[in-house]
Amino acid sequence: MLNFRPRAAHGFSLIELMITLAVLGMLIMIALPNMGIWIQNTQIRTAAEGMQAGLQLARAEALKRNTTVRFQLVDTVTSACALSATGRNWVVSLGDASGLCNTDASETVAPQIIQKRSSAEGSPNAVVTATGGSSVWFNGLGRLVQPPTAPAAFTQINITNPGNGACKTLAGNEPMRCLRIAINAGGTVRMCDPSVDPLDVTDPRRC
Repeated sequence: MLNFRPRAAHGFSLIELMITLAVLGMLIMIALPNMGIWIQNTQIRTAAEGMQAGLQLARAEALKRNTTVRFQLVDTVTSACALSATGRNWVVSLGDASGLCNTDASETVAPQIIQKRSSAEGSPNAVVTATGGSSVWFNGLGRLVQPPTAPAAFTQINITNPGNGACKTLAGNEPMRCLRIAINAGGTVRMCDPSVDPLDVTDPRRC
């Protein structure tokens, strides 16, 4: 005699599916705030890394060309651009880029732009504050030189994101991991973290 056995049921029951969705929903609710903070901190790092790369490019081009190359912070990259110590955009060029930031990179057409970057490229919420001016000039030896049209070259750029929280401090637990670009007289450019203990000589992130 043939013995027919019922097949075992496969898949999830409705209750199991509802429990899974409820747990998944709670995990998403927990993760969303941290994800938002991570995204905003990423904008700070993107802006800082972009400016560090721009400054290093300006110095390298000055050495390669054996001439003065400037890095300028500007308020926009259109034909209406003006130098600004709080400009979130930058231009590397041989001449003054003021009012000419929309010009394509060229070896002959003024201001002889080498490279430029808009803050819209991954860092629209980052806030930039340069100390000492809006421009840095590197000479053919890669050293900082006095801009003839400004009182001084800036020595550092602070990149923050105040619209999304305060900068993390050594003793606090603030959400934003702000960064700083520092340039010394010899032309060396480095990125550092102001929230790291400055007395900890073993931490390469310290300012």
